[in-house]
Amino acid sequence: MTGSETPAPPDSTPAEIPVLVQAAPAFAYVRPSQTPVVAAGSAPALNISTGFSATSLGMPTSGRAVLGGVDLSVATESGRRFGAKLDLNYERLPNAFSTGQSMDLFSYLIGPVFYPSNGALLSTSVHLLVGGARVGGPFSSANGVVQLGHVNYPAWAMGGGVECRLSPAFGFRVSVDYLRTHFYDVSGVIRGQNDVRIVNSLVYYFGKSTRKR
Repeated sequence: MTGSETPAPPDSTPAEIPVLVQAAPAFAYVRPSQTPVVAAGSAPALNISTGFSATSLGMPTSGRAVLGGVDLSVATESGRRFGAKLDLNYERLPNAFSTGQSMDLFSYLIGPVFYPSNGALLSTSVHLLVGGARVGGPFSSANGVVQLGHVNYPAWAMGGGVECRLSPAFGFRVSVDYLRTHFYDVSGVIRGQNDVRIVNSLVYYFGKSTRKR
């Protein structure tokens, strides 16, 4: 058409839009896990001890009888001051009160332990243990006849000890207990008796010590 401009065809080339592409990082950062550090004196520890024990039984009818035997205990230390203990003890007297009959004592006790001092080389402890005890042997009846019997009755012990660390694996412990057991009196009735027990034992420690060095 004369005097008119022919419109230019639309540009088919797509418009270039600048895009910023961020390259992926060449490394990854892994945050290390924060494992809490167990303070010295707070981790549980286990020890086992065995040794010789002697008990003076306060018999209701015949005075006192001294028995000797072995003691086995397993103890844990859950911290600087507290723990728990399982104690097994067997003792025997071959000729009780010149009767020709033997007397024996088997106790099985468990309970808490408190450590007033718990050092790397020397420690002290007190404990209160409850459980049972079997006492068997001769006793005199009201008419003077010697009879045999045994009593399996609740028992408890209260006492303390001193422990010396000989090496990282071994130690030596001395403990003294007041032990409450039961046996027959002259009338054949079960009565409580007041006993004293002394234990000397060798201690073996499992794992690392909880004690401060």
